[in-house]
Amino acid sequence: QVQLVESGGGLVQPGGSLRLSCAYSGNINSFWTMGWYRQVPGKQRELVAATTEGGSANYADSVRGRFTISRASAKNTVYLQMNSLKPEDTAVYYCKANSPLWARASLGSYWGQGTQVTVSS
Repeated sequence: QVQLVESGGGLVQPGGSLRLSCAYSGNINSFWTMGWYRQVPGKQRELVAATTEGGSANYADSVRGRFTISRASAKNTVYLQMNSLKPEDTAVYYCKANSPLWARASLGSYWGQGTQVTVSS
């Protein structure tokens, strides 16, 4: 059974840094892509960063240059390094695992439970 567990969230001052971790288990392998999303009350969940099948990464315009997604496959973990944090980065951050497109209909995608990040003075 696929499972995703986020950790590393907390309270940080503007301009500070935080690293989120997503530990995964189950049938997830290197052919799956991984992503980080965030959501605030009353707003749509938005993509923050995601890996691609080609080994690159996509970022939201609002975080490009400040956030970095990385993957340690041997440790079954995906990270989101967040630098120069701003109050508008405050949200619940979710980890997502996507099965390969050719198997999406049968294997689907999975979400973690989320971790709270609060940027405030």
